[in-house]
Amino acid sequence: MEPQIETIDLLLLDVDGVLTDGRITYSDSGEQIKSFHSRDGLGLRLLMDEGIGVGIISGRTSKALEYRCKNLGITLLFSGIRDKSKALDTITTQTGTPAERIAFVGDDLIDLPVMKRVGISFCVADACQDVQDHADIITCRKGGQGAVREICERILKAKGLWDKILHRYLS
Repeated sequence: MEPQIETIDLLLLDVDGVLTDGRITYSDSGEQIKSFHSRDGLGLRLLMDEGIGVGIISGRTSKALEYRCKNLGITLLFSGIRDKSKALDTITTQTGTPAERIAFVGDDLIDLPVMKRVGISFCVADACQDVQDHADIITCRKGGQGAVREICERILKAKGLWDKILHRYLS
């Protein structure tokens, strides 16, 4: 049975392996360097422009992630989180959005507890097999290579918003 994507009011994302390709690069000074796909960013902005919330639950912390969230206007940021399920509890309380109206995108075992609790669980094409086995939807694209954009478009199309967005760019 196809999940009811049009019911989603909030999209939550893991970072490493979802918004990035999962590689972690360190500079000589020890700074983490992350690469984000620009199309994922536009997709997230399109969601937020249409009133669909976006948030991050990441097991790691990084300044690069903080900068990216600030650039995109994402204020719902939980980083350095070991128990992502507890973060989900906080998010549902803070936003008033019930878990069944939330989608989550993950790629590794740490994401499974949240994936089991939300309305729709997505994983990227190169997620570990156990995560793929438990996801409602697997993207065609890999993490950090447009998978998040694919999900954003799917949500917007399911809600009947894509044609309006496309028209804005064609006018």
